[in-house]
Amino acid sequence: MTRLRYLGFTLALGLLCAAPAQADPVSDWNAKAVAAASASAALGGRAGPPGLLDLAVVHVAMHDAVQAIQGRFQPYHYSGPGSGSPAAAAVAAAHRALVLIYPLQKDGPTGLDAQYDAYLALHGLVGDPGLAVGEAAALADYTAHYRPVNTPASFFGVAEIGQWRSAVAMAFLQLAFETPFTLNRIDQFRPPPPPPMGSMTYAREYDEVKAKGSILAHPDPHDLLVSPDTEKAWFWSGNFVAQWNETTRQLANAHLTDIGDSARLFALVNLAGADAAMAVWDSKYFYNFWRPSTAIQDGSVDGNPRTDGDGGWAPLLANPAYPDYVSGANGLTGAFTGMLRDFFGTDDMVFSVKTTAAKAIDKERDYTSFSQAAQEVVDARILLGIHFRSADEEARRLGERVSHWTFQKFLRAAPGNK
Repeated sequence: MTRLRYLGFTLALGLLCAAPAQADPVSDWNAKAVAAASASAALGGRAGPPGLLDLAVVHVAMHDAVQAIQGRFQPYHYSGPGSGSPAAAAVAAAHRALVLIYPLQKDGPTGLDAQYDAYLALHGLVGDPGLAVGEAAALADYTAHYRPVNTPASFFGVAEIGQWRSAVAMAFLQLAFETPFTLNRIDQFRPPPPPPMGSMTYAREYDEVKAKGSILAHPDPHDLLVSPDTEKAWFWSGNFVAQWNETTRQLANAHLTDIGDSARLFALVNLAGADAAMAVWDSKYFYNFWRPSTAIQDGSVDGNPRTDGDGGWAPLLANPAYPDYVSGANGLTGAFTGMLRDFFGTDDMVFSVKTTAAKAIDKERDYTSFSQAAQEVVDARILLGIHFRSADEEARRLGERVSHWTFQKFLRAAPGNK
């Protein structure tokens, strides 16, 4: 049943007998969890890739709580006995995990406690025995698997040809030193090195981003004559964690009818996303390859006679404060699209993606396959001028390898279930 039909059924039932409203609690609380992770640092939020580590904990707690009652799929960690409503268990798990992770967002008229109390009342879950199951699952999964901010010493790069260097310390460096949720080790799928700087491949990728990714190659995003390339670039320049979780909500609401399947899907995509983020930052730190802007500005001294330098070259998007190889956006996209493909058993899927980017003119784009959307992200990051093609393509492959590993090894059908 789609979410639209679900809500229509709920409204009709409420008019007839004033029964509690129904909902998809996993999808609803995914939206609340993404909002909490995206909140300001003053409220303890961890926007961007580190937020995926928090979302993974929230969603394995929800999955484990639901499966303590249903018993259809193997848990990630918590496997205590359970009874009551799976919906109550999922909501309680999400709330308790979020309060443990973001205690500064607990209180107040719009805080996590107020949202929780209102949700329970609205959906008839007050006093349900499943609430205790969710509380226990969240505490167990948080205690065993939460990754706090544990920033190592600041890293500003290396002042050598071919190396990333910056006046600003590398952002999210802690991701390169975390323990993965599903991988055996963080470098398990580390990509091969970037193309040698003296190679034809490097020169070809250099010329591509130099021609397509310059700020001078794109009109103002509010110009009525904005090119398709410029629009594509800006569309894929926002918050990928929020973007792909919203897309997952859309697909879950349209195609899943059992809370156990929904809880499993959200746990899998965020486990894979979190591990892909860590694997990407391991690669960034290990290879420390320079961004196109530095490479093009220093092109005359890079040792490759095929590259013409341009000291005034600038990318369409200001460089994020971390190395080029491999792309974070494509690592996360590869993980999410790869997991969605494995979960639904097909690459062919009609869906839309919404952007969080302020400069994008079209706020939503339609796709007919997961690979179509993933390929757009590869191209977009070149058009933004912040990545060489190899950094994008290898990142996408890395994310897909992580997601396939996670799907094959974790949250499988419980014995006796298929």
